[in-house]
Amino acid sequence: MITIDDFAKVEVRVGTLLEVTKVPEADRLLQLIFDFGPLPAEPLEIELLPELTEKYPGRQVRQIMSAIAGFFPDPSVLVGKQIAVCTNLEPRKFKGYVSQGMILALGDEETGLSLLIPEKPVEPGAKLH
Repeated sequence: MITIDDFAKVEVRVGTLLEVTKVPEADRLLQLIFDFGPLPAEPLEIELLPELTEKYPGRQVRQIMSAIAGFFPDPSVLVGKQIAVCTNLEPRKFKGYVSQGMILALGDEETGLSLLIPEKPVEPGAKLH
């Protein structure tokens, strides 16, 4: 079991999905580009990707890799959705792509996948309490 202090270390924010791309060299991998709101005044704990800061100036935009392509034959249906994301994981590489977080979802191959989304629209970057 973990303590409440351990759980408090997990940062979950809602991001708005801006772009989705199927990674050509991977059957299940999607490249997801999320907006987590305006850049804060204080420095971020994570270094944002230069190509994304150039494309979306002034916004906290992150790339998140997720092996969910099998659940979305047309991944473009995800663009515009707001999804809960763990944003303070250490970055990790998948097939040469840096992932700067992890989407929150539940389900499996048999039952399908359900993304954790807010009940109503919220500001990008809204923090789970």
